[in-house]
Amino acid sequence: MPALIIAAFVAVFIIVAVLGHIHAQKRKKELAEWAHSNGFRFREDKDRSFDSFYGHLSCLCRGSNRYAYNIIEGGSNGRQVCAFDYHYETYSTNSKGHRQTHHHRFSAVIVDTALPLKPLHIRPENFLDKVSEFFGMDDIDFELDEFSRKFYVKSPDRKWAYDVIHQSTMELLLRSPRFTLDFCGPHVVAFRGSTFSTGEFASALALVGGMLDGMPEYLLRELKGEG
Repeated sequence: MPALIIAAFVAVFIIVAVLGHIHAQKRKKELAEWAHSNGFRFREDKDRSFDSFYGHLSCLCRGSNRYAYNIIEGGSNGRQVCAFDYHYETYSTNSKGHRQTHHHRFSAVIVDTALPLKPLHIRPENFLDKVSEFFGMDDIDFELDEFSRKFYVKSPDRKWAYDVIHQSTMELLLRSPRFTLDFCGPHVVAFRGSTFSTGEFASALALVGGMLDGMPEYLLRELKGEG
C-alpha cells in the first residue's frame, strides 16, 4: 500500500511538471509572437543583471536568486521599453525546523524616459490603507474623490505628484486596468504581484505611455532644465 501511495505521488508530480512545461512553452511562444508583431526583440534566457541595472526600483530587489526572463525590448513612441517576467525566492522555517523555499514570479514593464523623474508611487488602495488612514497615516489626496478613494499615492514631493497626476491622468488611471506604478530615476515601472498575459503587457505599456504623454509641457521643460 505505501508503495502505491508513493507511486501516485510521483505520477502526480510528473503530470504537474509536464503541464507546467507545456504552459511555459506556450507562454514563451505567445510572448515572442506579441513582441515581434510590435517590433520588439524577445529573448527567453535568464538575465540576473536586472537588480543591479535597475537597482533603484524596489520591486526588483526582493529576496534572493533574482532573475528576469521572457524579456521583451525595443522602442515605443520614442522611449526605450523593457518588459519581462521576474523571479525571486524567499525562505521560511517550518515547524520541524526545515528551511522552505518560496518561489515568487511577477511581470513588469519598464519605460525609460531619459528624464530625472522624482519618486512617485501609485497603486490601487486596499483595506489596510483605509485602516492606516484612520490612524492618521494618510496618502496624498486629490480633488477627484473617486480617484482618491481607489488609488493610494505617495511621494516625498506633493507638488510633483499633483503635477503628474492631473485631471486627465486621473481619468486615464480610473478607466485603465489596475497596476502598481513607480517613478524613480529615469524609469517608470508598472507591475503586479503576478505574471501578465500578452494583453496585460500591452495595457501596462499603454498606461505608462499615456501618463508620460500627458505630462504638462511646463513640467517637461523643468525636467529638461529648460527653465
